[in-house]
Amino acid sequence: MARFLDKEAVQPRRRFNRLTATRIPRSPGRIVLATIRITIPVNAQPNRVELVATVGVRGITGIAQILFRIFRDGREIFNTIQGIESAGSEQNYAVTFQGIDRNVPRGTHRYTVTAENLTAGTAANVVGPISFSGLAAQTNR
Repeated sequence: MARFLDKEAVQPRRRFNRLTATRIPRSPGRIVLATIRITIPVNAQPNRVELVATVGVRGITGIAQILFRIFRDGREIFNTIQGIESAGSEQNYAVTFQGIDRNVPRGTHRYTVTAENLTAGTAANVVGPISFSGLAAQTNR
């Protein structure tokens, strides 16, 4: 059985909108998509923080490989890559991913989700929506 510790969710963009698109920079540059804060109280070990992000992305040129990362207090704790096509059958994507951070130390922690384009000669935009949430729970093991 788990005991709830904290939860936060943000939704910086609520819907798909090409008019407010933001270019995903070429790596090593990156764009910060959303940030949340989760507090772990004293004597809350062991624990886990379950993190879920959804990002709306549109392919512009080529097949971009987008690296999504989650950081805790500036240290990368999770990453995944999604290919984004710009022509043919697909151009718009809602990319959802989940990461789990285990045995987080007590205190308030800043979680940030970012995106960067790994593929030269391609382009992709964030078009929305964007949501990011975290749920902290004390666990039995």
